[in-house]
Amino acid sequence: MAATLSGIIPPIPTPFTADGEIDLKAFRAQVRFLLGQRVHGVCVGGSTGEGHTLSLDEFRMLMEACAEEVNGRVPLVAGIIANSTRDAIARARAVEHLKIDALQITPVHYLFKPDEDATLGHFRTLTESVAPPIVIYNVIPWNYLSPALLLRIMNALPKVIGVKQSAGDLKLMADLLLDVPPGKVILTAIDALLYPSFALGAHGTIAANPAAAPGPCVALWDAVQRGDHVKALALHKALLRFWNAIVGDNLPACVKYALTLQGCPAGLPRQPMPAPTPAQKAAIEPALRALLAIDGVALPAAAE
Repeated sequence: MAATLSGIIPPIPTPFTADGEIDLKAFRAQVRFLLGQRVHGVCVGGSTGEGHTLSLDEFRMLMEACAEEVNGRVPLVAGIIANSTRDAIARARAVEHLKIDALQITPVHYLFKPDEDATLGHFRTLTESVAPPIVIYNVIPWNYLSPALLLRIMNALPKVIGVKQSAGDLKLMADLLLDVPPGKVILTAIDALLYPSFALGAHGTIAANPAAAPGPCVALWDAVQRGDHVKALALHKALLRFWNAIVGDNLPACVKYALTLQGCPAGLPRQPMPAPTPAQKAAIEPALRALLAIDGVALPAAAE
């Protein structure tokens, strides 16, 4: 199962209407757009998808729609952001009727931080209670799991098949890669440094940049795999400039704007997240245009 999780796996943004309802038609169109960009998998309900705002019924609806659109062509990852073991299990069981290749699950994220044994117990109970394998989404700033703890969990629990390493510390990801157990995967979510992540041996990525610019991220992955580091470095520089334009507290909203510029309307963020400011839009469009131009792709006429 772990071997299927590799390459570019975008976390799909959730398109909302002005009144905060899910635009399911736009969501399905996004899935088709991403598949057309030759991505290697998709993830529903992650941070970029504003998964923390989704009700259980909304999460189930999105997963069902995505599974129908994907139809087994690429791996499907279910993103679970929950504050208790019980709630995480409930979300997983809500979609257990679907063909899911992995669950991407965060450590708990409210004020109270469990110790290392309790964290291991959290993931142990999850593996005993749900069918799909689990990827730990290591993203919570005040509950950030160390490489030593992540390796302990992966070694102790066969159904924990890997880690999605977030935040900006490439050294921590490199430490994980040094000792990753056989058959496990380390996925990078260090958006600014996808190129060095891939060069160091990361098995793939689930991150915002691949959701916002899937084509160039697939091109970067392909370039590194074939050893074309001249092309990879050029893509890295343009992707870094693009990342610097979209990163912010309203990152999912900026990802949606970038997709909309590419002819894939992605809706609005869910309140209270604000839409991109005029200054953000003014920075995103030229950075995206320059990034796409590396492979001779132009923005649709509506974005001109």
